[in-house]
Amino acid sequence: MAGKRPSDTPQQSREERLKAALKANLARRKAQSRARQAGQEDRAAGKAPGGQQEKD
Repeated sequence: MAGKRPSDTPQQSREERLKAALKANLARRKAQSRARQAGQEDRAAGKAPGGQQEKD
């Protein structure tokens, strides 16, 4: 089979997929957390979600 390493077992490839999925999930969660934090800081400074000043 082309492209497969002889040392790859189904368990190893599964672990690699899980590791990659976990890494992607963590990166996505960090980005969401950063976006939420930035949104909270904007609201505290009186800015609307679009970055414009809120009108009273």
